[in-house]
Amino acid sequence: MLTCPICSAALDDADNGVVCPLGHRFDRARQGYLNLLPVQHKNSRDPGDNQAMVEARRDFLNAGHYAPVAKRLAELAAHYAPQRWLDIGCGEGYYTAQIAAALPACDGYALDISREAVKRACRRDPGLTWLIASMARVPLPDASCQFIASVFSPLDWQEAKRLLSPGGGLMRVGPTNEHLMELRERLYDEVRDYADDKHLALVPEGMLLAHSETLRFTLNLVDGQARANLLAMTPHGWRASAERRASVVDQPEPFEVTVSMRYDYFILQ
Repeated sequence: MLTCPICSAALDDADNGVVCPLGHRFDRARQGYLNLLPVQHKNSRDPGDNQAMVEARRDFLNAGHYAPVAKRLAELAAHYAPQRWLDIGCGEGYYTAQIAAALPACDGYALDISREAVKRACRRDPGLTWLIASMARVPLPDASCQFIASVFSPLDWQEAKRLLSPGGGLMRVGPTNEHLMELRERLYDEVRDYADDKHLALVPEGMLLAHSETLRFTLNLVDGQARANLLAMTPHGWRASAERRASVVDQPEPFEVTVSMRYDYFILQ
């Protein structure tokens, strides 16, 4: 099912890796993933999230702080019951594993551009096909997926459209303007508003918004390490001043913060 990221021909299994008819070969890493990101498609030596960001997100998510977000995503994926699905921008695999558990009989793929993320993600479920790859050049054929998940990830809409079979859909999960509002108010003198629906202007012709909902709940972060992990896994970890970050991490009392996520499902007509 995989395609060569260099010539787009089909990839076949060969020893401990895959190869295309033109001889482009890609070995499987000892952790189980395939690196289908050629050096000419990289914009830096090690693109994507670094080890510190990946491990902070892994520890925060493993602690269950965003469990309702993953649970609802898995429920929606199960409702649409695809034959083949893809998590595009899978990170360290927390949400991917939840989708896989909800779709045990389906063919699952997951990719991210970050090697550090995929190295850790593939430990969650060895039954999935884990890939280091560009979301702008996904190594899968046209019309090969019935469900695509994009969770807190940049998205190439045209590439997503190419991958979907007719009637298939893309589930985009992203923050609303309320998300982490209390944290943002603590970190910045001025909190900038943004439109929750600005992504709708990017949807290609032929894709229709079929479902939209918002999940909102409050986190009570008692532990300073949890607050540090939350900062490290978001842009606030480098945008805000060290003094403001320390005021969040080191405060003795629990820190309450709003989680607000928007789920939008787009069907390819």
